[in-house]
Amino acid sequence: QVQLVESGGRLVQAGGSLRLSCAASGRTFSWYAMGWFRQAPGKEREFVAAIGWSGLTKYYADSVKGRFTISRDNAKNTLYLQMNSLKPEDTAVYYCAADERRYSSGSRDYFEYDSWGQGTQVTVSS
Repeated sequence: QVQLVESGGRLVQAGGSLRLSCAASGRTFSWYAMGWFRQAPGKEREFVAAIGWSGLTKYYADSVKGRFTISRDNAKNTLYLQMNSLKPEDTAVYYCAADERRYSSGSRDYFEYDSWGQGTQVTVSS
């Protein structure tokens, strides 16, 4: 399995920006589609964004479209999530995940993902 470690979460004011990173190791990162999910207290884990193995296909939840950008640097084995215009409702633990089917274009469905990081907390104050 791919090992994933998220970083970059912190407390930020509404309207601010953050960039989350997800460092991957253990297998060939560039083969796999990657995703970001989040889970707020008392709520189910929800899809945020996904990116295909090549970086050419990207998907976003409607709630973050136009504000968040997913990207990847295969040379650095790292996935990113640039989050702008943050809102209090973006407060959650953010997880990155790897879909270990080779050359997948990505998915919105959490059950398509095989490996998960431990999560990083993002808190947006109003």
